[in-house]
Amino acid sequence: MIHVPIMHNYYELCPDSVSMAPVPNSPVKVGHIDDVQELRKTKPRTVPQRFVRDMTERPTLPTTPLPPPDTHMPVIDFSKLSKGNKDEIFNLATACQEWGFFQVINHEIDLNLLERIENLSREFFMLPLEEKQKYPMAPGTVQGYGQAFVFSEDQKLDWCNMFALGLEPEYLRNPNLWPKTPERFSETVEEYSREIRKLCYNLLKDIALGLDLKGDVFEKMFGVSVQAIRMNYYPPCSRPDLVLGLSPHSDGSALTVLQQAKGGPVGLQILKNNTWLPIQPIPNALVINIGDTIEVLTNGKYRSVEHRAVAHEEKDRLSIVTFFAPSYEVELGPMPEFVDENHPCMYRRYNHGEYSKHYVTNKLQGKKTLDFAKIQTKNTD
Repeated sequence: MIHVPIMHNYYELCPDSVSMAPVPNSPVKVGHIDDVQELRKTKPRTVPQRFVRDMTERPTLPTTPLPPPDTHMPVIDFSKLSKGNKDEIFNLATACQEWGFFQVINHEIDLNLLERIENLSREFFMLPLEEKQKYPMAPGTVQGYGQAFVFSEDQKLDWCNMFALGLEPEYLRNPNLWPKTPERFSETVEEYSREIRKLCYNLLKDIALGLDLKGDVFEKMFGVSVQAIRMNYYPPCSRPDLVLGLSPHSDGSALTVLQQAKGGPVGLQILKNNTWLPIQPIPNALVINIGDTIEVLTNGKYRSVEHRAVAHEEKDRLSIVTFFAPSYEVELGPMPEFVDENHPCMYRRYNHGEYSKHYVTNKLQGKKTLDFAKIQTKNTD
């Protein structure tokens, strides 16, 4: 694999999509952005207009605490996958094809480590604002503390504070954004991320086997995989019916791993059959979703799925998200195994770094960014 040494001079990691954002040529004007935690403290009944969604975007909040039984997200037992259980590999393949989302239990990551990363993430968000602002997410970039994917002064804002860090490869790290407090924050992020990386490689192996491919095909193809972490904090909101915690989007990654902090309300919703389904994570499970990269490689056999987050009137919510993707130097396109006369090629070949750059220079807007890779079919009248 030839390394392109100039890439880190021009690009910065985007943790939401495991992507690069170009350093802006001219300042991005984002207008005034209220910190939602400070809003909640000082004006608990106020929802500024920039957070109020248009009628068509407003969430329909669930009236019952749990979704109907037939809408439960698939659950995959990682301990069975580890033993090469063919039934569980088949279940994983079905989950990828029919849902694009699944929960993993018995994932072999120390539950004490999950608890520590959760507690330290919460401690970080509870720091005074001036302390968190030592690690600012500059307009047009997506590492640090603040709001990502904001590109204009009139863009609607998410009811969420974010803290994001690039992890791998090493050149994506910005040491100035790694917090000194809480104590052991950085070491815990490192330990957690090593475990999540192992899980992603193992899941990709089993996803490949479920597609009748060689188990190491994705690991070999991806090169030095890109990895990033983002912590999301959603404070309570007096009018959760007017806002979104996170705008609808699919991820630009290959895989995304979500850990929801214990005791939080149902916040994640996924779009299935044109309906937003609320997802209640199983305690100690991790929620995995397929990103745009896998959709392209499988020529649409497995699809990335739109998801969003909603706010809650009384409870806060914390989530920790890891994004795992190919090296930015890799050329991607549909694998020949998934293209034939009944399944024409739906996506062009492209450089993953270029797609990542495209992803983070656009606001989150459903699956619109994947248009970058789609082959446009012409109507012949």
